[in-house]
Amino acid sequence: MADPRFYSPSGPFSLRVLAELSGSTLAAGADSEAMIRDVAPLERAGPEELSFLDNPRYLSSFRDSRAGACIVRPRHTDRSPRGMVLLVSEDPYRAYALAARAFYPVPPSSGWISPSAHVAPTAEIGEGSEISPGAVVGDHARVGADCRVGANAVIGPGVEIGDATVIGTGVSLSHCVVGARVTVHPGARIGQDGFGFATGPAGYIKMPQLGRVVVHDDVEIGANTTIDRGSGPDTEIGAGCWIDNLVQIAHNVVLEEGCVIAAQVGISGSAKLERRVMVGGQAGFAGHLTVGAGARVAGKCGVTRDVPAGATIAGMPAQPIRDWHRQTVLLGRMVREKGKRSGD
Repeated sequence: MADPRFYSPSGPFSLRVLAELSGSTLAAGADSEAMIRDVAPLERAGPEELSFLDNPRYLSSFRDSRAGACIVRPRHTDRSPRGMVLLVSEDPYRAYALAARAFYPVPPSSGWISPSAHVAPTAEIGEGSEISPGAVVGDHARVGADCRVGANAVIGPGVEIGDATVIGTGVSLSHCVVGARVTVHPGARIGQDGFGFATGPAGYIKMPQLGRVVVHDDVEIGANTTIDRGSGPDTEIGAGCWIDNLVQIAHNVVLEEGCVIAAQVGISGSAKLERRVMVGGQAGFAGHLTVGAGARVAGKCGVTRDVPAGATIAGMPAQPIRDWHRQTVLLGRMVREKGKRSGD
């Protein structure tokens, strides 16, 4: 059960409703109207709670679990402990996520505007939006309906935010247009100057950054992530992208829809990631390259040139992942053989 100091569950829900919400099938003979009061991990779940089994390495926890109900794959139904009700799904993790969201929905906006927030007279605040203490909404900024703007967040002049968007504590937004149902976690910085300058004998000359950041609908942006505005073209984050914490996205970068970027990734200026690219943590991208649709980039990968659509790459410099695995095995073998010859 989640800590009640921070989380308050909805429900209870019947097994029939949970099966419908999660897209799973209730096992034959189960009481479809039995009530489930919460969700919990296998090791902690009790008789009135729902859990799930996705990874086979947790089969022992599944067999010992006291959960009243569990979402499992068809091939694991014969491993359940006595008395546990099964909801069967080909994708238990996703099904559980859908059920858990029913118990713990995103809190709605309160519609309260704090007296200690500063909202410019020319700003527009949509119906039902919440503006927390210390937040600043600049001149001619527009905040859509049912939004939540966290404490000490700064919405710069002219910024536009779509409906049902959540702006976390301490976020700063400038020179950007943000879509609907976007979540920006605490401390993120969006729309600041890109890293652009000209060089010469007299030193560096700052290049004016005259573009925007355009964030499309249903995007999630992690804590302390930074997204620079474009130098002339816009920096663009496509619909449905998921960006983890501590990611740096430079000016003029384009992420097409559905990209997933793990923590501490750095993407240099004018790089383009086509639709549904997946990037592991701490990978780095040189500027002005294209990563084709559906490509997968392993963690700590150094990408220095274009990547074909659908490719899976790893290493530094990046290469097809099978080549990288072969080189790693071969290098390990060479080191061991050299050690044997030298008597180490």
